[in-house]
This record gives sequence, structure tokens and C-alpha cells, in this order.
Amino acid sequence: MTEFQYLLIAIFLVATIVGYLIINRVPSLLHTPLMSGMNALSGVTILGALVATALALNSPYRLLGYILGSLAIILAMINVVGGFMITHRMLKLFTKKEKQHE
Repeated sequence: MTEFQYLLIAIFLVATIVGYLIINRVPSLLHTPLMSGMNALSGVTILGALVATALALNSPYRLLGYILGSLAIILAMINVVGGFMITHRMLKLFTKKEKQHE
């Protein structure tokens, strides 16, 4: 592995630890808005998957790049759509239901 790859792994590990520590300190009341914002930010993973796929298609391993890139795009889309669906369900819990008059 190159030094750059070690640097990327180190950044990933530090980001994972910092993210875990930050999320643990968020009050329960703020979890829904935080989740909604993170779902919007997760759209960046779709762009990353698209760029990685485009770059992989120019490599000697074109078929492997196409397969893995397509899989990354599909999984990123499932992540974003599923996150927004869960956020929508959570927000429905906070809406007031109108009482039916008898």
C-alpha cells in the first residue's frame, strides 16, 4: 500500500470515531432533524459513486469497474431513499391528529 492509501485509511478511522462521539452527544430531541440533514448530505455518496464509476470505466478493468460502480450507485440510492422514508415516518409521529367531532 502507498502512503496515500494509509492516509485515506487514517482519515476514515478518525472520521468514524469523531462521528460516533458527536452523535452520542446529540439530545434525542434533535435526532430527527439531524437524520434529515444527513440524508440530504448522503446524496454526495451518489455523486462519488458516479465519479468513481466513470473513472473506473477508463481503466484496464472496465467490466469490474462497471459492476462495482453500478452496485455502489444502487446502494447509495437505497441509502438515501430509505433514509428519507424513515425520516418522513418519524416526522409523521409529531403531527397532530385532528379529533373527529361526533
